Amino acid sequence: MKYLTEEKLTIVGAGGAIGSNMAQTALMLGLTPNICLYDIFAPGCEGVAEEMRHCGFEGANITWTTDPKEAFTDAKYIISSGGAPRKEGMTREDLLKGNCQIAAQFGDYVKEYCPDVKHVVVIFNPADVTALTALIHSGLKPEQLTSLAALDSTRLQSNLAKEFGVPQSAVTGAQTYGGHGEQMAVFASKVKVNGTPLSEMGLSAERMAEIKQNTIQGGSAIIKLRGRSSFQSPAYCSVKMIEAAMGGAPFTLPAGTYVNCDTCGFKNVFMAMPTTIDATGVHFERPTGTEEEMAALQASYEHLCKMRQEIVDLGIVPPVEEWKSLNPNL
Repeated sequence: MKYLTEEKLTIVGAGGAIGSNMAQTALMLGLTPNICLYDIFAPGCEGVAEEMRHCGFEGANITWTTDPKEAFTDAKYIISSGGAPRKEGMTREDLLKGNCQIAAQFGDYVKEYCPDVKHVVVIFNPADVTALTALIHSGLKPEQLTSLAALDSTRLQSNLAKEFGVPQSAVTGAQTYGGHGEQMAVFASKVKVNGTPLSEMGLSAERMAEIKQNTIQGGSAIIKLRGRSSFQSPAYCSVKMIEAAMGGAPFTLPAGTYVNCDTCGFKNVFMAMPTTIDATGVHFERPTGTEEEMAALQASYEHLCKMRQEIVDLGIVPPVEEWKSLNPNL
């Protein structure tokens, strides 16, 4: 089997459902044979390693460890799902303190053990501030670290496809920007269904509002249906992000990225933007939309600023003006 690269991919939180799905997906897509599974829960991590070996992937070199030094040393790519999962009745923001402390330690591990890592994807919630925390602590350049936001866009696309009874791929231009959570900004003005603008599809404003709300509550719906938070979709999307960073097909769904942009008016936050991830990292453009959509994006940005202040107040990251003391690239 020919792999995309021989370089080491470390999966953090590998003992959980998301992590184990990421390992299998990465091997099925042929990203790299060299995968290190890391988790603080040894039996779960070893169990995943055993299952991957039982799959019989050709040429695979699967290792597992509970030692962060072993896991991170020589890693060129990392995906981390190593936070607490969301449970029914919880918002992503409810996880903020504990998971941001985990993200700070994760960033410290990157800085200490693998400063030459090429790309890192952070997917545990609240992803906008856990990724920001990891970036500040890691010392990486902004283009080297992304967060998972694509699920919001694929959920919007899915809801519209179900509404019109078409394959999901027939719906184009379905995008969400800003925060990954209840405050996401849904951009539907550029959506087309089989090439026809959404505005010409006869969808009422009331029904569109319901679809937007269903998109925002997409993660909560999975918890109610399955009794646990999403794991297959975040695993797949995050592996596709790291595949792009490895030199595979560019990833063009909106990703969470560090934004400090005078022309955009968004400063020192992690948020979903129109992005492309490729072998050179993540690159974003300024989003465009209707007046209503841009107002929603501004509100989402302001919410992200409040969450950023929370982690500053908790002492997890320093005030913005002191970030360079931890990461000279910011």
